[in-house]
Amino acid sequence: MAAKILDGKKMSEALRLQISERVAALKQQGITPGLAVILVGNDPASEIYVRNKEKGCAETGIFSTTIHMSGETSQQELEDQIQALNADERFHGILVQLPLPAHLDERKALEKILPEKDVDGFHPVNAGQLLNGHPGVVACTPKGALYMIHQTGIDLTGKEAVVVGRSNIVGKPMAMLLLQENCTVTLCHSRTINLAEHTRRADILVAAVGKAGLIRGDMIKPGAVVIDVGINRIDGKVRGDVAFDEAEQVASWITPVPGGVGRMTITMLLQNTLEAAERSVHAE
Repeated sequence: MAAKILDGKKMSEALRLQISERVAALKQQGITPGLAVILVGNDPASEIYVRNKEKGCAETGIFSTTIHMSGETSQQELEDQIQALNADERFHGILVQLPLPAHLDERKALEKILPEKDVDGFHPVNAGQLLNGHPGVVACTPKGALYMIHQTGIDLTGKEAVVVGRSNIVGKPMAMLLLQENCTVTLCHSRTINLAEHTRRADILVAAVGKAGLIRGDMIKPGAVVIDVGINRIDGKVRGDVAFDEAEQVASWITPVPGGVGRMTITMLLQNTLEAAERSVHAE
């Protein structure tokens, strides 16, 4: 029997409706959630992502602005812009669109964002909060992926979870989130020996390596929940890290690409921005 589809589009639409209602309630208190996006250079993929973020903000009533800086922008100019947004009370969230041009230091730039305005969840303070199991801003993609896993209704306690990919953006925070759900977590990567031996044990399998079709059907435990975070452009088409047609015949639940986790990522960004605005009210 084919796996059930975890439809990121439908989930995202339902969540955005909830976000819109909460934004409207905040506006009645005189607070409009605000998001500032810094886009450096002219990377086509980044420009598409930013347009989608702008669209999401418009849909939910969040005030947003995009600051488009030249590809020749210096590190100091970038950091000065971030500092200006830190001081601007209109914005509860600041996002620096990655990747940055090669001459810029991403780590230093991200560390300049105030942790409470870091709606991407990349600041060391927020990463540390997640590691310690404390409340903080959680990176959008793993946060969205966990939300989708919860929609299966499966009790995660004691389940074997395998995350393939160890990036700071997805793999590591995903592993920490699953650990907090009382899963037994294995974190695999490009140097893992006999990857299939690990993935075949997984009740929850998250693929986030950026290698099209890496996870084949025979690498999946029958009945597993498969979350495909990969976005790979092959011959003009978008493909995931999972060989979907094969995996669909083995898994119990699976996310499609496109239409899966990617749709949820921006929705979680909107939610993080809203939550930052809500926290600002309580802090007053």
